[in-house]
Amino acid sequence: MTDFESNEKPNQIEGRKPVWEALKAGRPVDKLIIQNTAQNESIKGIIGLARRSGILVDYVPKERIAAIAQTQNHQGVIAVLSAAGYIELDDMIDSAFRQTDSPMFAVLDEVQDPHNLGAVIRSAECLGASGVVITKRRSASLTAAAAKASAGATEHLPVARVENLRNALTKMKERGIWVIGADSEGRDIAEIDMTGPTAIVLGNEGTGIRPLVRTECDQLAAIPMRGRIGSLNVSVAAGIFLYEASRRRKPRNA
Repeated sequence: MTDFESNEKPNQIEGRKPVWEALKAGRPVDKLIIQNTAQNESIKGIIGLARRSGILVDYVPKERIAAIAQTQNHQGVIAVLSAAGYIELDDMIDSAFRQTDSPMFAVLDEVQDPHNLGAVIRSAECLGASGVVITKRRSASLTAAAAKASAGATEHLPVARVENLRNALTKMKERGIWVIGADSEGRDIAEIDMTGPTAIVLGNEGTGIRPLVRTECDQLAAIPMRGRIGSLNVSVAAGIFLYEASRRRKPRNA
């Protein structure tokens, strides 16, 4: 769990039998929360089914799962349901290029605050982006808090969740998408060409873009700072980058 967890409870299913049936039925489960001392055969079966479905499994202490649970009958197992579904990265890219020759994407490298995620999705949808890419691990996901912060944008803008962000960026570059990393050491954003297919990578709230992810960026770009505080909230920075990319291209329906 992240330090940015909202007090708002996401939709979740609790208990071994209900979670097992939800997984078998293919419900859109965001992640599985398991009490780290619960290791009987039924729970091992649930974990195996979740992993085969590509669902993240998070092990937490007894006290932690008790705080997360909405009932007393969680039996050491909670399935957190997605507030909205995810799309495969390839499908997102294919759909984007069917709509425009110059799609724009926001890519988030381990952004952990669900409110920041929702705000980025909102800005991306308003400014004509074709989609948002997030990571499976150490990242906020499409919980109720993120959906609320997006002001409904999660219902209109596709979100892809990837296991390995470097591989995802490589795939995007192979499709002709120019990858720009938001970084204070980059060139002035005004000097960066963002007229073609563009993916804007924004990093974690505390540490920015990870070094290995940075190596996959074609260019680094910075927002010039005039005040005494040297950085912006990630969702604000995303809005500025997306606006800069948006204003340099034709409208979707032009």
